[in-house]
Amino acid sequence: MPVWQWIVIAVVAVILVAALIVAASVASRRKKNERLKRHYGPEYERLVFERGNEKAAQEELAARERRRDKLDIVPLPPAARSDFAARWQQVQTGFVDNPATAVGVADRLVTEVMRQRGYPVDDFDQRAADISVDHPQIVDNYRAAHGIHLSQQRGDISTEQQRRAFVHYRALFERLLETNTDHHASQEARK
Repeated sequence: MPVWQWIVIAVVAVILVAALIVAASVASRRKKNERLKRHYGPEYERLVFERGNEKAAQEELAARERRRDKLDIVPLPPAARSDFAARWQQVQTGFVDNPATAVGVADRLVTEVMRQRGYPVDDFDQRAADISVDHPQIVDNYRAAHGIHLSQQRGDISTEQQRRAFVHYRALFERLLETNTDHHASQEARK
């Protein structure tokens, strides 16, 4: 076989290998994008809107996952879980007489549970980002509840808004008290 035919075969082989690598890379990226959309749902869409494009949103979510993987999030011991549940019941009962106070206590109680579980709690935005990895379906409600709480501190808000904030806090509170390890479940969902 002449040399030029070997060269053509080699060039075609290199082109085919390069095409396969590109196709595999595109398929891998597409699979990752679909996984992020499926796992994060509305949080993914919120970040795409906030960041202006999917690539920036995906980078943010990947950074959140890396940060979350470094945290040591632990389930609450049974005694702590019972104590927090009893305290929540008191706050819930107190909502009828003083909704403003109950919303503030609910915010602090959720933060306290997060701290005891191992989430860093110094900065609200970071706290919400960390929670979004394990609880992407309710993080938006958590942000809404916290926003209502902050509005309440600046002035009067309606009892209906306070009720909505309290319901949102309760949803996250109940998730945080669950006995399964959120991180393991979250890691499985992210695969």
